Amino acid sequence: MERTLRHSFVFALLLMLSLACASAQARELPDFTELVDQAAPGVVNISTTRTVSSGGFSYHGPGGEDIPEIFRRFFGDQLPMPGGGQKQEHERQSLGSGFVISEDGYIMTNAHVVKDADEILVRLNDRRELKAELVGADTKTDVALLKVDADNLPTLEIGNSDTLEVGEWVAAIGSPFGFDHSVTAGIVSAINRTLPSDAYVPFIQTDVAINPGNSGGPLFNLDGEVVGINSQIFTRNGGYMGLSFAIPITVAMDVADQLKSEGRVSRGWLGVVIQPVSQDLAESFGLDGPNGALIADLDPEGPAARDGLEAGDVIVGVNGQDVDRSSTLPRLIGRVRPGDDVDLDVMRDGRQREITVTVGDWPDAPNGDQASSQSSNSQTRLGLTVSALDDQILERLGIDGGVGVESVEPGGVAQQAGIRPGDVLVSVDHQAISSPKQLMSVIDSLEADRAVPVRLYREGRSLYVALRLEADE
Repeated sequence: MERTLRHSFVFALLLMLSLACASAQARELPDFTELVDQAAPGVVNISTTRTVSSGGFSYHGPGGEDIPEIFRRFFGDQLPMPGGGQKQEHERQSLGSGFVISEDGYIMTNAHVVKDADEILVRLNDRRELKAELVGADTKTDVALLKVDADNLPTLEIGNSDTLEVGEWVAAIGSPFGFDHSVTAGIVSAINRTLPSDAYVPFIQTDVAINPGNSGGPLFNLDGEVVGINSQIFTRNGGYMGLSFAIPITVAMDVADQLKSEGRVSRGWLGVVIQPVSQDLAESFGLDGPNGALIADLDPEGPAARDGLEAGDVIVGVNGQDVDRSSTLPRLIGRVRPGDDVDLDVMRDGRQREITVTVGDWPDAPNGDQASSQSSNSQTRLGLTVSALDDQILERLGIDGGVGVESVEPGGVAQQAGIRPGDVLVSVDHQAISSPKQLMSVIDSLEADRAVPVRLYREGRSLYVALRLEADE
């Protein structure tokens, strides 16, 4: 009897401890009810209408783009499917989200939500529907500013995305698939994430469930402050797969302020083509590690060329901030106002120096040419066939010299370095190449098993690869 009582007591004690632990864990989980009550009135649904032409049957992804596309900007898209194969005009209606940033009717959303829209309609939390005017949009950051004719609108409190930490709880409110004011929550998975074709945005990565229609909606911290704009997802099937990306609100507000005051966005520009620094390239340039942004080419009329930067320089710092990878440089320079000076820490010939550059304004259109070459052949130790280029071809390419790569031997040194047929080989180990004969002379002088930088011209732009001759060459 005594043993039975003892066992019962132990069981009851363990049960109480288990319940206490569960209660403590429950208390640690965030409660979003107050956040939603306060923030929901400031979140809006955005619908757009535009006239498009198409022929035959077609299918579009959630953002209206053809699929597949792994990184996708997204918003609801309702597309009538025309019959037959003749070209027709029809209206396409799209859905997205947004949020009010001022009582007098300024609303923020994504640029891709309102792109090419003939009409923009904003539905408020109180079910009012208002026509919106596009104040301006910046495609580089995917931020757009709208204006509706209304007063005393409920606004959201803007936070500071620079203080976000990985693991922090966040929540999103939006209109996935048109379901207004849907709430999802999760944590910050990573910060300062770089995505393809988005060099100016240090994205916030989260595991918050985001779907078509959420695009342009706010991302909140636990204080109910907006810390981001939901913009993109990683997907293989068009829907949410656990990875979503938001534009930091500090970036978005800077863009919105410029759109409101100037109607356009000005951002710093150096006039350089950059590429990442691999381990072999770091060794070939005398760097301690694969850090910085390697200048593969310069605009001859750009700020960098004017103030003394050269192809082959590696930018490792901007105004005292480290450039740990090439994707960091556009963000740092983009924040600088055109006309202001920046102090760049540059590695050149194995030594670090400081160069001051007066930053320019980003031009409206990039330059680029493509061309091919043909002439006499010459085989080199690199395992490739090259040919001389005449002055007419060099002038058309916009380069001073080089030899054309006609073929690359499979498994050879050149192929291992990433050299391709159609490339123009401009320099090897910082020595300009003017002819196939001179190229062979330079290669013959190189030490075995040492990485050296090779500058190429490919499809309208320059880049560097690291080349290493084997010890038995």
